[in-house]
Amino acid sequence: MNVLRILLSVLSLCLAGVPAAAEPVLSKYLGEVAASDLVAGAEAFGPPQQDLPVAPVLKGGETIGWAFVTSDFVGTTGYSGKPIHTMVAVDKDARIIGVTLVKHSEPIVLIGIPEAKVKALAAGYVGLDLVAEARSGGTSHDVDIISGATVTVMVIDDSIVRSGLKVARALGLGGLAPDAKPAGPAFEVNPDAAAPKDWMAMEGDGTLRRLSLDVSQVNAAFAALDDKRAAERALTEPPETTFVEMQTALVSVPAIGKAILGEAEYANLAGWLQPGESAIVVVGRGLYSFKGSGYVRGGIFDRIVLIQDDVSVRFRDRMHRRLVSVAAEGAPDFAEADLFKIPADVGFDPTKPFRIQLLVQREVGPVEKLFTTFDLGYQLPQQYLRPVATAPDTAPTAADTVAEQDEVSAQQALWKKIWADSRPEITGLAAMLLVLTAVFFFQSWATRNERLFFWFRMGFLTVTLVFLGWYANAQLSVVNLMALFGALVTGFSWQAFLLDPLTFILWFSVAAALLFWGRGAYCGWLCPFGALQELTNRIARALHVPQWTLPWGLHERLWPIKYMIFLGLFGVSLMSIEQAEHLAEVEPFKTAIILKFIRAWPFVAYAAALLIAGLFVERFYCRYLCPLGAALAIPARIRMFDWLKRYKECGNPCQTCANECPVQAIHPTGEINPNECVDCLHCQVLYQSKTKCPVVIKKLKRRETVGTVPPRDLTGHPNQPKPQPAE
Repeated sequence: MNVLRILLSVLSLCLAGVPAAAEPVLSKYLGEVAASDLVAGAEAFGPPQQDLPVAPVLKGGETIGWAFVTSDFVGTTGYSGKPIHTMVAVDKDARIIGVTLVKHSEPIVLIGIPEAKVKALAAGYVGLDLVAEARSGGTSHDVDIISGATVTVMVIDDSIVRSGLKVARALGLGGLAPDAKPAGPAFEVNPDAAAPKDWMAMEGDGTLRRLSLDVSQVNAAFAALDDKRAAERALTEPPETTFVEMQTALVSVPAIGKAILGEAEYANLAGWLQPGESAIVVVGRGLYSFKGSGYVRGGIFDRIVLIQDDVSVRFRDRMHRRLVSVAAEGAPDFAEADLFKIPADVGFDPTKPFRIQLLVQREVGPVEKLFTTFDLGYQLPQQYLRPVATAPDTAPTAADTVAEQDEVSAQQALWKKIWADSRPEITGLAAMLLVLTAVFFFQSWATRNERLFFWFRMGFLTVTLVFLGWYANAQLSVVNLMALFGALVTGFSWQAFLLDPLTFILWFSVAAALLFWGRGAYCGWLCPFGALQELTNRIARALHVPQWTLPWGLHERLWPIKYMIFLGLFGVSLMSIEQAEHLAEVEPFKTAIILKFIRAWPFVAYAAALLIAGLFVERFYCRYLCPLGAALAIPARIRMFDWLKRYKECGNPCQTCANECPVQAIHPTGEINPNECVDCLHCQVLYQSKTKCPVVIKKLKRRETVGTVPPRDLTGHPNQPKPQPAE
């Protein structure tokens, strides 16, 4: 019966996270937000539409815009694993006229970010032109990243733009056409089509498309800008000089790829592409390079972007291959020839028109530049397409299935974009994990030289603090564990956890480390706040600040405090994750690491008090208060190996390691407590010390004694010196 009750309780918890009906989020929050708070001067909201979760925004009885909640149209799962509900208002010209956050569980926004910054972030979207976003593929605006809330801001930005475009199209705002199923037949690429072998013939039938600009055209385009400096810096070459000639083709189409690249190169291309991916070739010559040099520094080709409807693809170096030669007959000599891959999850349709937008820049000052754009349009000729059978119009779920797939693709594209943008940080973290793993596996060799290992550890902790902590904000928190448990109860999805690459990688590393070494791999080496405590304590020691060693009985009774804190937070999270996240402010991580002490004075004072205590008692917070350490310590005993070497004399009679352990994790009887050990490896340094370890010293003395024993004869007796003859 008890087992049955437990199973029923678990089932009820799981069902609690499943909504009874797909009620629009707008209807829940429309009565909680005043119209004037969303749109300045607005007086009220009208009744929501029946077929679309939008409500008119009224002023003087007239509709001045439409309000909606982003979560009704796109996925908005944030860092916490829960949706970020943002209410947005757009006017008849498809311009955003109001934005406000109505509900979220983002801990950094709930606690760490001042309300003024959040309001400024929302206000920054007022005036955003969704028509321009549709034309640019959602890239015509800059994202104002708030330090410490990168993931949250990117989710908010992505949801505002994509949901705004969906609403504007559905309502026909700003001239945007509603999404509708094409009236004509659907098409797919015909793999059996044939292409001309001659370059000029491919230009003639549209297989290849060209953009050709001379100097006069580019000068005229810059002269049309409002900034007079553009005209003053006009190109001085003859007007008819070719500025840039660019041509492109969709070489993932088999016939086109074989005709332009040749059989062998096309086979290489086909092996490079994954199912659903497409590829284009771009060739160019003239004064201006379509590639530029930005991809060398930052890995991104910043002069070209592929745009199809509201899909935009910016090419990165991993999506690029150089083309050595063009196989088509009669091909001109091009200075540049390159292949670019289009990922499968961006929503690109090779059967529909697209364009390559070329960004042309002109320097007007020592560091200042002006920009203008030119488009190279492309439409796959009809000869490479064939109609496909479509499902009957009576099929009720076809459109919903496509929309759901598009939404999944959009969410995948968001986290993949975040990972791509975080590549330098990911590389740095991978290098740190590789070095740390090597140290743990070869710890006897690593700890052989006490002084060298000490400075290695100080250097590693400095990198952890500065790079992982203050630069990358990769500080794990007990909030992560509560978010994970909440996701398991309400419906688990990898999406939320993939939005923060470094945190994702760190947690997987911690899970692996728990099996091998326990919690110390993270707590002792990769925790930025732990590194800050140890480094400040080392500075205090250098300044001769007295160190306090608590009596073992008191020290042992203070250990459980952190476990009580963790269990309390976990219990509160079962009732209210938001309340638990507020109480998790017992962790000073947001103040000291994420926000770098730029915060209200009570939070700064609390973090400073913990650091000051750590000047006298090394890692005071880690020892007695850290709920994250407690959470990691609970499974610490499941580790598969015991890597720390000990002598039988450790603890009885020798107390050297116990007395010098930085966190007092060694019992007076000699056992190492894995729940408290931070794997600093100081005991392994002492294990080999020729000046501190009594066992090692005794062995060395024994060897010296053996080396001084006189040699023995064949009978085993010591050789006697021969008597000297008398004179």
